[in-house]
Amino acid sequence: MKAEYDFSKGKQGAVLPQRGKTRISIHIDNSVLDAFRALAEQQGTGYQTMMNDALRNFLADAARPATRKDLRDVIREEMPAMIREVAATYRSK
Repeated sequence: MKAEYDFSKGKQGAVLPQRGKTRISIHIDNSVLDAFRALAEQQGTGYQTMMNDALRNFLADAARPATRKDLRDVIREEMPAMIREVAATYRSK
């Protein structure tokens, strides 16, 4: 082994990006970040992994088409308020 190496003619090789992941910088509410960190510590995993999984699950649910049951549930939840609103409009006339 040499005492010194001459890197004056050296060239930097290609930097290989990590497969499938990209480093980004985003602003997260402190309370959200604290909750993920606490939950990750309880479960013995990384909070970034947990956040990635949560985003992946959200996207999977968002891509899923609505079923008849989903539509029925939304109608059952929303209709009473709409009926009250329409009734109030007609009463005020």
